Amino acid sequence: MTATSVGALLLCRAGPQTVRPVAHLLQEGMSLVPAGDGWSVLVPEGKPWRRDGSPGAGGAGAGAEPVDRVVGGWATALAVASTWPVLALWWDGDRSGYTLAAGFRRPVGYTWLTDGTPVGEDEAMRTFAVRLGLDPVLDVQVLEGLTRADPEADADTRLRGLLAVLSRTGVELPPGLSPGESADRLRSVAGILPQAVQIEWAGWRDAVRVELDTVESGSLGPWVLGPRARAIAAAQVAAGLPLTLWGARRRSGGWAAAGLLLLVQGLLGFAYDRFRGRAGGAWSSGR
Repeated sequence: MTATSVGALLLCRAGPQTVRPVAHLLQEGMSLVPAGDGWSVLVPEGKPWRRDGSPGAGGAGAGAEPVDRVVGGWATALAVASTWPVLALWWDGDRSGYTLAAGFRRPVGYTWLTDGTPVGEDEAMRTFAVRLGLDPVLDVQVLEGLTRADPEADADTRLRGLLAVLSRTGVELPPGLSPGESADRLRSVAGILPQAVQIEWAGWRDAVRVELDTVESGSLGPWVLGPRARAIAAAQVAAGLPLTLWGARRRSGGWAAAGLLLLVQGLLGFAYDRFRGRAGGAWSSGR
């Protein structure tokens, strides 16, 4: 790993057809690739964590965000807008780590310095295992080993160890999509994979259409109508507005995207519930 090898991967515990409509709402160009049984991986095409093009400390120049903050916002946005967890793997010239987001729960993460020195909280690994349904004994033992000092294991090795544990849940990254590779390398590899799908932002009209198609198909879960749906929509709007404002004030593209995605999801939830409720009532009365 070098100071220029800054990159990230977003592992989603769902198939590409399920991930695709939600990923559109991030307003970022990405490649979507199958990553094993029941998993997909999103490979960012751009480098919003280096908007001014200068590496700087932690891979971010003046006015740019650290890669972990950007992809952490993306992971949170995807997770709260879906029924599946999202794992962001990230690395830069100084550190590597992960952020796991699942629904409205607080994201959990861990960090290693480039030489592999652990600088995270041990409890994060246990929470990580619980949220992904890993073996509470065997898998947790391996994960806890990643939090102990090991002069022969750098940050790249630590992330590969994490992926080895996840392989038991079906994760299998395509060749070339590996921790430690530069964002340019990851993008070029993803672009030539035969099953890759390009995610491009085409405006809110198309995004809303895709989102409604997803709701119709049931990809976002069974709670699309009724009190439960309205409660979820209200929570999304209530969380999305302050998060969007906070992200805008701090010029945080990742968290601003998370807030906007929450707002869109919530508003669409209200609209869809009301429309379908009326349509169902009209159909019942006409019947």
